[in-house]
Amino acid sequence: MAQSHWLSRRDFLKFAGIGAVGAATSDMSPGLSFVSKALAQSNASPDLEVRLRAVEREVSILPGTPTKVWTYQGEVLQGDAAALQTIPDSYLGPIFRVRRGQRVRIHFVNELPEASIIHWHGLVLPEAMDAHPRYAIAPGQTYAYEFEVINRAGTYWYHPHPHGATATQVYKGLAGLFIVRDDEEAAVGLPDGAYDLPLVFQDRSFDADNQLAYITGGMMTQMMTQMMGFLGDHILVNGKPEFELDVEARAYRLRLLNGSNFRMLKLGWEDGTPLTVIGTDGGLLEVPTERPYVTLSPGERIELWVDFGEWPVGAQLLLKSLSFRGVEMGGMMMGGMAMPESTTLPQGEEYSVLKVNVVQESTETSLLPERLSTIERYSLEDAVNSGTPRTFAIAMLNEGWTLNGRSFEMEAVADDEIVRANTLEVWEFVNVVNSDGMGGMGNMPGHNMGNMSGSNATTEDQMAHPMHIHGVQFQILDRIIDDAFRDGWETVSAGYVDVGWKDTVLLMSGERVRLLMRFSGDTGLYVFHCHNLEHEDLGLMRNYRIE
Repeated sequence: MAQSHWLSRRDFLKFAGIGAVGAATSDMSPGLSFVSKALAQSNASPDLEVRLRAVEREVSILPGTPTKVWTYQGEVLQGDAAALQTIPDSYLGPIFRVRRGQRVRIHFVNELPEASIIHWHGLVLPEAMDAHPRYAIAPGQTYAYEFEVINRAGTYWYHPHPHGATATQVYKGLAGLFIVRDDEEAAVGLPDGAYDLPLVFQDRSFDADNQLAYITGGMMTQMMTQMMGFLGDHILVNGKPEFELDVEARAYRLRLLNGSNFRMLKLGWEDGTPLTVIGTDGGLLEVPTERPYVTLSPGERIELWVDFGEWPVGAQLLLKSLSFRGVEMGGMMMGGMAMPESTTLPQGEEYSVLKVNVVQESTETSLLPERLSTIERYSLEDAVNSGTPRTFAIAMLNEGWTLNGRSFEMEAVADDEIVRANTLEVWEFVNVVNSDGMGGMGNMPGHNMGNMSGSNATTEDQMAHPMHIHGVQFQILDRIIDDAFRDGWETVSAGYVDVGWKDTVLLMSGERVRLLMRFSGDTGLYVFHCHNLEHEDLGLMRNYRIE
């Protein structure tokens, strides 16, 4: 999405530039990467073949002048034309609707002025299909994905993943949903068709000409915003501001994605009606569960069952992001300089995100299923490292975000970042408390990391981080919160849904989370990173290698 001024990642970062791999050769189609050539020689015919172009275009978002955006445009080349669903008048890419077990071939054509690549967020894929940043292709090139959908039914999504430019490319409009169905889900009898609604939440800012504004202001303000994360002034749902949803008085399935760069959401009905959660990142829960609200950090998805028959026709409902605190630093950063206010909609402030209008009676009497699915529960005792969790500490070091003191390097892998194929492991993320408030090592390994409750914790030098791991779905084992940060944590923790499959997990300031995950038999290089996209671009990402 075009805008006038922002600090160039290449000017700010101290990382190598994005490089395309797999230049075209004489025996390949024009612009086809080497991965595409290998796949083109496969004898297997795909069930679904799609051309997905990343292009520049204009879309009407606010009244008046159209907004310049970057967007994905799809075309079904082979298979069911209904497998791609366009959201009308939106910059969001087409919604993929596929079934587990289908073989999918997607030709990604980069018609943008810079390198890009697509990550299929939440899908378990071979390395070459997962979009490691080193696979980014140059303008004019094509990258072909081919994979079997092995994930269970669920709400997944796709977005760009070039190092140093993910935040800007997502902000300009590059994102879409990837919905998987399977027989287990079909047997449950959930609301379908027009009653199965995707809702993508994003925040954006606009200038006087309706063009997207991103990280504006002076050099210091831009640097501070990048190190914190970008917050927009408008909440968009499916690409539209002041979104309203007209519904019948019956049950609906709502699929919610927080597709923002940094903004967290604490979603609840204004009238206090509890939310019935039926699914998380990796699909359906075993049984429905109620929450007073749901906490949704960037990259996370949640599925809700809502029976609008509980309200009379003519009723209006407001879904709000409720107030919370404890996500952002208090300003102990870069010489103690306080973070300048860069949005009219601060993080943690209460505001409406959408209005629901109950407009029509319905004779449908869907009942909430008592059981939704079966989940294989992992056991800590079965992990190959059950007594010695693989620990990654998040901290600020030398005015940059790090994992175990390291920032992203395109192909580097440390000894503690190598895992074995087909093994169950326990990973532990620790949102480190910096002891000096100025980006010091704090509780880094070898620096008393284990003593969280007795640390020199302050609430002024920490941030929340949503951590995403490529190549796996995991289960959340437990959480521990430092008492110094409990007050902020308790404003969001009742909205955690930790009982299902996940690929993104929020760590509030002072929080420690343990995860159980089984690595597939696919070997290669994958990444894990913060899904605050400005943090990811600034290096809060590392490789791990499956051997």
